[in-house]
Amino acid sequence: MPSPGLLVLFGSQTGTAQDVSERLGREARRRRLDCRVQALDSYSVVNLINEPLVIFVCATTGQGDPPDNMKNFWRFIFRRNLPPTSLCQMDFAVLGLGDSSYAKFNFVAKKLHRRLLQLGGSALLPACLGDDQHELGPDAAIDPWLHDLWEKVLRLYPVPPDLGVIPPGVPVPSKFTLHFLPEAPGMRSEEQRVACVDPPGPPSERQPFLAPMVTNERVTGPSHFQDVRLIEFDITGSGLSFAAGDVVLIRPQNQAGHVQQFCRVLGLDPDQYFTLQPREPGVPCPEQLPQPCSVRHLASHYLDIASVPRRSFFELLACLSPHGLEREKLLQLSAPQGQEELYSYCRRPRRTVLEVLCDFPHTAGAVPADYLLDLVPPMRPRAFSIASSLLAHPSRLQILVAVVQYQTRLKEPRRGLCSSWLASLDPGRGPVRVPLWVRPGSLAFPETPGTPVIMVGPGTGVAPFRAAVQERVAQGQTGNFLFFGCRWRDQDFYWESEWVELERKGCLTLFTAFSREQERKVYVQHRLRELGPLVWELLDRQGAYFYLAGNAKYMPADVSEALTSIFQEEGGLSGPDAASYLARLQRTLRFQRWQSTAGLSPLAPSWLPVRMAPGLHHPASGRGPGRKGQPEGHWGLPRHQLPDNTGVWRAFRGGPGVQQVPSPPLPHLSALPQSMRCCLRASQGQGQGQGQGQGRKAPRTRGDPLLVHSFLTRSLESLRNKLWALGGCF
Repeated sequence: MPSPGLLVLFGSQTGTAQDVSERLGREARRRRLDCRVQALDSYSVVNLINEPLVIFVCATTGQGDPPDNMKNFWRFIFRRNLPPTSLCQMDFAVLGLGDSSYAKFNFVAKKLHRRLLQLGGSALLPACLGDDQHELGPDAAIDPWLHDLWEKVLRLYPVPPDLGVIPPGVPVPSKFTLHFLPEAPGMRSEEQRVACVDPPGPPSERQPFLAPMVTNERVTGPSHFQDVRLIEFDITGSGLSFAAGDVVLIRPQNQAGHVQQFCRVLGLDPDQYFTLQPREPGVPCPEQLPQPCSVRHLASHYLDIASVPRRSFFELLACLSPHGLEREKLLQLSAPQGQEELYSYCRRPRRTVLEVLCDFPHTAGAVPADYLLDLVPPMRPRAFSIASSLLAHPSRLQILVAVVQYQTRLKEPRRGLCSSWLASLDPGRGPVRVPLWVRPGSLAFPETPGTPVIMVGPGTGVAPFRAAVQERVAQGQTGNFLFFGCRWRDQDFYWESEWVELERKGCLTLFTAFSREQERKVYVQHRLRELGPLVWELLDRQGAYFYLAGNAKYMPADVSEALTSIFQEEGGLSGPDAASYLARLQRTLRFQRWQSTAGLSPLAPSWLPVRMAPGLHHPASGRGPGRKGQPEGHWGLPRHQLPDNTGVWRAFRGGPGVQQVPSPPLPHLSALPQSMRCCLRASQGQGQGQGQGQGRKAPRTRGDPLLVHSFLTRSLESLRNKLWALGGCF
């Protein structure tokens, strides 16, 4: 039977679903199957009726929303007028990626699987539900599911007997070939060539607008622990249009020093030019890369060498390694049974692609240039809430950026790629242009005049609400109620003078919570409870809309809990009725939540508290913990087995002079707030953490002492981190 055209379609927000899709493509080619891998919105969905075999890989974002690059497909596939036999010729499988700490765990994958069945498709397997909260990550569900999937596929389409399966240790051919040019072309810079064509429409990812940076001002006090920037761009003549709640996407660049180090460890000349050619017909070249392109531009603008590598990175690197010892370690890190060690080596300390390559110097120096785009993921744009309105600031776009920087056990601090790059730009020293474009956000404000809005935005979460207030004030709308929280009035009270002036004019009612200015910490949820009668009056009798934005770990749950209490105390509702009232507000979009992206980067772990958790670097000690008796700077081999050129040894946990920071005592579960109890149950394998309401079983650790010990250790460590963070929010 001839090999079918396998199609892998993905919807990805942070790159994980795309990485899994590329892995599927490599495994398909290893089994001699023709395979195409595409983003869902780049595929012409009307051709789906002609596809015999499709695998859908889709993440779930926010509160059960599809990723941005599958929203058009999502709208089409749920059209009511599609015939129930539309996909009757198609075999399919759905692989979902989600987080069971969210109520709508893997909602997109489940709903898509049901819809494909309704349209006549034949499911090869039940949907795979990868869970980021599992102790081994999504791979715990993906690995066995893929094993069953390939068994099903090979029964339908066996491997040709004269070819056979490509062995696991042999790399499949690269997607592209790099043809190096003998001399540099006499042309404009890559940046100019990428942006020289007039875009047919408004700026987009394919054709961003190079916006001049006007100002880059630090808005936190000099003694404040965090550097937060208010950055303004001139968008005159760009064709950009946006409303309150929209976001701007910015394409960052790698540090020049990191680019030089990357080229050095791979043995590349950064000033050499090349042209890119796909190996297979129909595979497009990346649109972000000019033709011809320099190695420097590839490493600076396209390859995400500052990202934390995934398991697939180690799998391919092991295939390409000519060094026995390094290859053995790479195979160990990429094996299913080595995921705990991979977590300890890479994910927990947030070790980057560049740092891993430096740790495996013999392998890095032997990587063929053709495999660079297969090995290193592309750099993804970063999204920031727009903090200004065109009605108040014509031809201007402002963002509030919290510069991400934190310490792990590694010597060099971890830095957010985009926020650190933006903070380093100084328009006072010369012209600075930043590639950007705009997309609609998740917040929609009422158009009916006179409708009040309640906005809760602690920290940088206030950014979209500044745009909303400016827009509503310019339209003559009053009834703007803002709850803002920060640590100190004189350190991180963003736009204080602007809020005070609007209050004086009667355009805004402001409530503040400065958490560190009194002995008992006060947050926005406490202010909501204090003003319960007003909140109930606005929501129940005046039809107000309620908006929530911010990065604090437990703040959204605490605000929801505060609202439920208000409904009970002020509205006289029972517990279940109060929960139903809140759910009704969410369904009718009168309660909207926005997870602020200002200053966030995939490099920064979502669990990182302001005060460092146990297990992270403590500034006073000057050292970071690691595994006892193992070096921090390499990949954990015994010292006598390491190559001679592995570099300087660093301090490791348990050595002389290392100060151990005691963990705080654990209080009884009943002494904690409800939201915290849910989080703790999740970390212990109960409730939401293992898919509460989703019919999912606890992790299968029974019978394996190593897995049991690992699971309990990780759970206790997670518990201590969360308890430690309780004293450090804001």
